[in-house]
Amino acid sequence: MTIYQHFRKEEYPFIDQVLQWKDEAEERYSVKLTDFLDPREQDIAQNIIGKDSEASLSFWGGSSFSERKRALIFPSYFQPEPKDFEVSILEVRYPSKFVSIEHRDVLGSLMNLGIKRGKFGDILQNGDKLQLIAAEEISDYVLLNVDRIGKAGVKLERVAEGDLIESKESYAIKEGTVSSLRLDVVLSEIYNLSRSKVNPLIQSSKVKVNWRVTEEVSFPVEAGDYLSVRGFGRSKLMAIEGKTKKDKWRIQYGILQ
Repeated sequence: MTIYQHFRKEEYPFIDQVLQWKDEAEERYSVKLTDFLDPREQDIAQNIIGKDSEASLSFWGGSSFSERKRALIFPSYFQPEPKDFEVSILEVRYPSKFVSIEHRDVLGSLMNLGIKRGKFGDILQNGDKLQLIAAEEISDYVLLNVDRIGKAGVKLERVAEGDLIESKESYAIKEGTVSSLRLDVVLSEIYNLSRSKVNPLIQSSKVKVNWRVTEEVSFPVEAGDYLSVRGFGRSKLMAIEGKTKKDKWRIQYGILQ
């Protein structure tokens, strides 16, 4: 039995990376700071390193409620502090009375800098207040080069962690049954949509599994998968609880509120 059998083939390269980080912490007593990881990557790292390893693992993305977080993999003697994660919080100042800025506008401007997504954490918005989390090593570059987001002229400023916008998320837990664990069937149950409506959404790149677009309607979903459908929100397949007498799968899922 190998560790790979518990994961999808497309996740193997990330698993290899986590195993390398783990070995370096255990054998070289080194500390590894990663880029920002999405929740699925955090789950994988936690499962691989776990509690029985000689290496330890900790996450931080600016706050306890952050979704995207940097990971520290370290030998047992090391005691990490928030400053060790090298996270910067940048607030976007813009004329909110005259123009609005959306999450996708911010992400588009950041990607236009030519910096990979892993260097950025959450993008937070509460009314007119807008903040983004960035890796400390690229924060100066971002401050100097982002002066426009969408149609708005902007100015970015550093703020302290105590000024971070709070954005807690919670899932409404539900249960249901599905005839199969195909992506289109599961999404139909979760979002109460017919498969004739779900399939075009998948095929037009509006569906993500674990933050990655898939256009395959028959894609097999697994417990722990994060799902999102543009225009319908995000969900998570919490558990697969076996089959009913009618040979259907019992599933538990959460819908982000």
